[in-house]
Amino acid sequence: MPSTLELTASILFAVAIIHTFSVPVFARLANKNGAHAGLWHLLSEVEAVFGVWACVLVAYIAVFLDIGQAIEYLETRNFTEPAFVFTIMVVAASRPIIELVNRLVAVFARVLPMSKEVSTYFVIMCIVPLAGSFITEPAAMTLAALLLRRLYFRHPGHAGFKYLTIGVLFVNISIGGVLTAYAAPPVLMVAGTFGWDSAYMATHFGWRAAVAVFLNATLVTVLCRGALIEMGSMGSEDSGSKNKPVPAIVIAIHVAFLVAVVLGAHHPILFLALLMLFIGYAHAYQQYQNPLLIREGLMVGFFLAGLVVLGGLQKWWLQDLLGGLQPIVLFWGSTALTALTDNAALTYLGSLVEGTSETWRYMLVAGAVTGGGLTVIANAPNPAGFSILKSNFPDGAISPLKLLASAAVPTLIAAGMFLLPI
Repeated sequence: MPSTLELTASILFAVAIIHTFSVPVFARLANKNGAHAGLWHLLSEVEAVFGVWACVLVAYIAVFLDIGQAIEYLETRNFTEPAFVFTIMVVAASRPIIELVNRLVAVFARVLPMSKEVSTYFVIMCIVPLAGSFITEPAAMTLAALLLRRLYFRHPGHAGFKYLTIGVLFVNISIGGVLTAYAAPPVLMVAGTFGWDSAYMATHFGWRAAVAVFLNATLVTVLCRGALIEMGSMGSEDSGSKNKPVPAIVIAIHVAFLVAVVLGAHHPILFLALLMLFIGYAHAYQQYQNPLLIREGLMVGFFLAGLVVLGGLQKWWLQDLLGGLQPIVLFWGSTALTALTDNAALTYLGSLVEGTSETWRYMLVAGAVTGGGLTVIANAPNPAGFSILKSNFPDGAISPLKLLASAAVPTLIAAGMFLLPI
């Protein structure tokens, strides 16, 4: 039987999920500029939802149990992932990195026999998510979202296009990071326990994911071709045109910071120290910078930290549920459960189940990454993309139900690839 604390944590977790699906309502209330507009605005911030309810849980432990127990619980949580996502967002979103990626995207786009607007969009939706297997999924999400915002999402209207795009982007980022064993959070949580290296990931998961990413990107590009051409006729914004060109040496130094942060992803002391150095360097050469995404990164980190705190007490029902499922049922079950909880937490709990077969393990992870685009909480990089792009949607909020609907077809395509015979 679960303890009172575990039941309370599960209730708060459920409330947080309901709150996540309710943010458009709060956004509309905030836009009315009433007496409590500030409160409604806070409640409409998806990045704040899980952090706020995690604070409620900690307050409950401190008041009704013991403040020492509350502190002890927090100290036993692993906040490496929230800290890393914050760090990689700040570094990857810097102007020199964005300019480099923009040039690389333009090179790939010129090879394709399409108009510039269409080919660039396809490259962002296909190549950048697959690059997440090497630069990590949070970095790929940050870069793709910033490019989409600058090139396409800045145009008013086109809500249908934007929802289709973000749905496919979230799915492609989730599955695009499985070519290696270190880039996708749900894979990283189990790779050591299951004995999976990058060669295993490439042969069992990688080629399937690459085909699914290509199919998803092709489908959404075909569906959105008219909107892309229309937006291209409006002109494109060159965010760097009013700034000094970035010297190659500055770009190289930023790339070195990015690579060092990725290599130190498991060591908070290392990548946070690198972040401090990076901020100092960026400030010293601010003529080559746009404002760093400090606020956005902190909000995303707060969201993920809240998920860690609330998710840490869901083991009592989640682990037993996973352990009792047959492989094919497990695949669809983990795909669905991922929409309600972080897929890295899901695979970690599954890795604690003893006596599992290789097929069972494959289905657990395949289902977790397949469902990683269904909601903002499904995959750790999603809040980063959400934070960057949400202001371009009606009322400055992204409808969770419309996101779910937009991600449904690409999720099914990914499922079809992962369910091919092993």
